[in-house]
Amino acid sequence: MKTTFTARHFEASADLQQYCIDSVDKLDQFYDRIVMCDIILQPTPSDENPNQAELIIKVPRKVLTVKESGKSYEQAIHNAIETASRQLKKYKDKMHANQ
Repeated sequence: MKTTFTARHFEASADLQQYCIDSVDKLDQFYDRIVMCDIILQPTPSDENPNQAELIIKVPRKVLTVKESGKSYEQAIHNAIETASRQLKKYKDKMHANQ
């Protein structure tokens, strides 16, 4: 799986970047045919959850998009990974049902 990382309107630390990439790599255990994943982190105007993580996951014949917010970027990426894993499981079940 090819992974790209983007930090909008702020400078991401190397640790944060590595944490995000490592987290996304774990999605392979839910669906092993992921072609590409874009990670986009950006601040939001919300006082409650000021950090947003967006995952754009390309799989055969579909693009899954997940946006989650959190108090920290780590929390936001964790929430996004949980949502993405549910979507990938659902997509995988649907693909196997059609075959």
